[in-house]
Amino acid sequence: MSTTAELEDNLRQAILAKPDALLEDQSVMSALVSANERAMGSNIVDLRGIAMERMEARLDRLEDTHRSVIAAAYENLAGTNQIHRAVLRLLDPMDFESYLGNLGGELAEILRVDAVTLVLESAQPEQDAAVQRMDQVLKVVEPGFVEQYINSQRSGPDRQVTLRQMQSGNARTHGAKADFIRSEACLKLELGEGRLPGLLVLGSEDPHQFTPQHGTDLLAFFAGVFERSMRHWLS
Repeated sequence: MSTTAELEDNLRQAILAKPDALLEDQSVMSALVSANERAMGSNIVDLRGIAMERMEARLDRLEDTHRSVIAAAYENLAGTNQIHRAVLRLLDPMDFESYLGNLGGELAEILRVDAVTLVLESAQPEQDAAVQRMDQVLKVVEPGFVEQYINSQRSGPDRQVTLRQMQSGNARTHGAKADFIRSEACLKLELGEGRLPGLLVLGSEDPHQFTPQHGTDLLAFFAGVFERSMRHWLS
């Protein structure tokens, strides 16, 4: 009995010394509230206990929301840094052939995609030797192809950026990699007055990398930079 009394005294002294620590411990407070409810009996409604349970539930929801907001902020920051790196790499090449070669190389690695294709419409789509050398990243197509390609799986107003999932890619845009493509981002390019439109297609083997539910602000910014750089080369 003396041992039990000594233990109770020690516990009492510890609680009196740091009462704030007791109040801040959620599991301890929940146990005390439960013990209080049992002591009052089943016929008594403890409004304070109900209020505490609701406050705990609200706190849990707020903590979940807080974690989600922080995760989204980090993801958005990482995406912004990724696009900034891609823009800087886009400005490095000193000639057009190096510019095109960069699309399927370092730029694709920075954007973490498996295929990058630049589609240009032309009234004379015959390919010369220079175009044939860059066939992996540059496709010259007939007028109207860009509009048809973007709207092949959707209807509605035109968008600068279209994200979608697919069973397999289109061979005319993704070439030999088409069978492995499961999602893509289509960036429509306005190349200046008097010029036919273009299209930058980013393909991924991950079906969840580009989906209609994703935001397009960063890709729209990248498309704007890309089309301005293309106007420079085409001029």
